[in-house]
Amino acid sequence: MFRYLISFAASKSRKMVKFRYTILYVADVNQSIEFYEKSFGFVRRFVTPENDYGELETGQTTISFASMELANSNFKGGFIPNDLKQKPFATELGFITEDVHKIVEVALQHGATILEAPKQKPWGQTVAYLRDINGFLIEICTPMD
Repeated sequence: MFRYLISFAASKSRKMVKFRYTILYVADVNQSIEFYEKSFGFVRRFVTPENDYGELETGQTTISFASMELANSNFKGGFIPNDLKQKPFATELGFITEDVHKIVEVALQHGATILEAPKQKPWGQTVAYLRDINGFLIEICTPMD
């Protein structure tokens, strides 16, 4: 019992890390934010006066966009930019909705590219895969209850 109490007290003294945002490095911050607003209904939190960084309200986690110039200033060793002409990176943004087909159609109207049309998985979830206007991979799916 004493060992349990010490372990419990130690765990209470540690601060939990929270996942707050994902930053996508893009050629045009405003254009990217407009795509996500129009395609998925997210709300713009802000864009800097320099138009090199902006954020969207998406729920508990924010999607942020930063310019390639800002990325170059942050990463002295360079980085690999996303490119629609190449295969997507093995990372995706996952968005849940009750109507996958409708959201996919709206996103396509605003410039998204379809990778996999909506289909029902064996476990009952409907899933589709898109690429945004910058080539980032997006999964649109129904919630898992």
